[in-house]
Amino acid sequence: MKKVLSLLTVMIMTAAMLVGCGSDASANTIKFGTNAEFPPFEFVTTNGVIGEFDGIDMAIAKEIGTQIGKEAVIENMEFDSLLIALQNGQIDAAIAGMTITEERKESVDFSNPYYTATQVMIVKKDSTIAKAGDMADKKIVVIQGYTGETCVQDMGYQYEAFKKGTEAILELSNGKCDVVVIDSATAQKYVKDNPDLKIVEDSDAFEAEEYAIAVKKGNTELLNQINASIDKMLADGTISELAAKYTEAE
Repeated sequence: MKKVLSLLTVMIMTAAMLVGCGSDASANTIKFGTNAEFPPFEFVTTNGVIGEFDGIDMAIAKEIGTQIGKEAVIENMEFDSLLIALQNGQIDAAIAGMTITEERKESVDFSNPYYTATQVMIVKKDSTIAKAGDMADKKIVVIQGYTGETCVQDMGYQYEAFKKGTEAILELSNGKCDVVVIDSATAQKYVKDNPDLKIVEDSDAFEAEEYAIAVKKGNTELLNQINASIDKMLADGTISELAAKYTEAE
């Protein structure tokens, strides 16, 4: 009986130690959800700033982790799954070139904005599309869940939605669609990599939008930490430097 009790004691202590180690590991990390299909903000590469993940957002996430004393880790998923993952506790924060909207604010809390962008149209260089109104009778492609999809919906145009920007650009390059509506910084990256394409802007049709980091509604402690970090990076020019570095990179 003594041997059995001793064995049980050892097993309980071992289990407690393992649980403790797991808790400590979790307490020392901050898990960011992203959709790594949105260069230059997030993309997969051989040597990223956080594992295989690189980009403006990834560098911001890493710096936030450093400033709050935690290791930033990345959970890559579809864009439409990010808010759900926040709500069910799968991730601590979502950073994915996410635009602040009134609809999204109903389900999550947003940080202070860290980047301002707008929507543009990517077309072939010989395209006759010169403004948003010219898309009326064209085949339009957007990225599912992105702001471009909402803009095209609001215009009342028919469109096809892809889950990845690379798929949308391939569709355009292959002549299977006429225009891709997407965020300006990402458009610049795709056009740089595809010399047969060009960007068409229309400030009358597309308003400026602000990117922010989303956290679970009511998670004030984490939100305040993220806001303090963002404010510091905006003040000391870190985010501007990152934006220039990644948008100008070959």
